[in-house]
Amino acid sequence: MSFISLKNVCREYELNKGSFKALNDITLDINLGEFLMILGPSGCGKSTLLNIIGGMDKPTSGEVLIDDKDIAKYTDKELTKYRRDSVGFIFQSYNLIGNLTVLENVMLSNDKVSEDEALKALEKLGILDKKDSFPSSMSGGEMQRVSIARAIIKSPRILLCDEPTGALDSKNGKEVMEILKEMNHNGQTIIMVTHNLDYKKYATRIISLKDGSLDRGDNVEESA
Repeated sequence: MSFISLKNVCREYELNKGSFKALNDITLDINLGEFLMILGPSGCGKSTLLNIIGGMDKPTSGEVLIDDKDIAKYTDKELTKYRRDSVGFIFQSYNLIGNLTVLENVMLSNDKVSEDEALKALEKLGILDKKDSFPSSMSGGEMQRVSIARAIIKSPRILLCDEPTGALDSKNGKEVMEILKEMNHNGQTIIMVTHNLDYKKYATRIISLKDGSLDRGDNVEESA
């Protein structure tokens, strides 16, 4: 049994001029401990797929099984608990609050987080010395480390990364990818969407989306 299993997932949005199908009949299994990388151009459905796995959106049809439980049928309250307990999110935009310190930003991620847990997360990411700093005084790479610390503080089973290096230069982008690689080697299940082919080497498996569907061509591959 797969850890995450999507079965015939579709996501359709109603627009003024008709409907738009962002995802079209996606069937996909993801194993515990994978580093799955989802490639594809802008608008192909990558972020929509990530949002559905993360419980931030629901499919129009199909099943989204996490440990054989269909979260597509969850109530809003159940989805909130699922996101809080099981999922960490890292985005291209760091989503930090400017008038809070680094430590306060990390602790704000979960009302059950202790200061000691937050400090340990910052130490793990190599930015403990920045705990009293404000985001405006930090580099993009440092801010992304803060967002990673915030995402992993409660040891989520699933880490979802939506273009986490998109706002970084190549040096900081590589540093973030090395952090994610180490986390994956320690057993973290990571699902990352990107359009940057340079990062393919970090994945344990790669899939591609095209026009809302899985690309069954040469772009679907296993990483070495």
